[in-house]
Amino acid sequence: MSPPLASRIHYEPPVSAQRDQLTQRMFMASIGKATAIYDAPFWRQANLTGQVLSDTGVVRSTFDVSPADGRYGAILGLMEADQMRALDQSTETEIKDLVVKDYVRYFGPQASKVSEWVIQRWDNELYSRGGPVAIAGPGTISKYGSSLRRCEGNIYWAGTESSDYWVGYMSGALKAGKLAANKILDSRL
Repeated sequence: MSPPLASRIHYEPPVSAQRDQLTQRMFMASIGKATAIYDAPFWRQANLTGQVLSDTGVVRSTFDVSPADGRYGAILGLMEADQMRALDQSTETEIKDLVVKDYVRYFGPQASKVSEWVIQRWDNELYSRGGPVAIAGPGTISKYGSSLRRCEGNIYWAGTESSDYWVGYMSGALKAGKLAANKILDSRL
């Protein structure tokens, strides 16, 4: 669980002041995904990778997430920061309309022939409130960062934010989980 969400739990006895100060200064990034599914990865026929980086639009980065065999096409686009926050109150239909405009601009008119959508809006999810990782404000880690990993009684913190490598990725979460599990096992010996 991310530190900002862990701060919503009532602890008895309370967590340390340092841990509480840390969680008060961390927040979740605003992010969402829009994946358009097509009958085929048509962009490959034009020798396009499906990857885009842009400084305009709702979707400013895309990735080809189609299967290697090309049995269908899939473009994943990230909606981030100000663009995602602007869409928090939008309907899925409104989001799809805006995203398809970007995809058509990036990949041509065939991009409007979406057969299925997968829209993920982490900002609006009760148990993530953004993602993929909590962000620390200026000075937070230098002042309070040691409490990211320090256990509090029988509580061992093991989110991706507490990893010493690959923070924000599943690899970081697994590494942090393994470290916490080893600490628990060591404390039982």
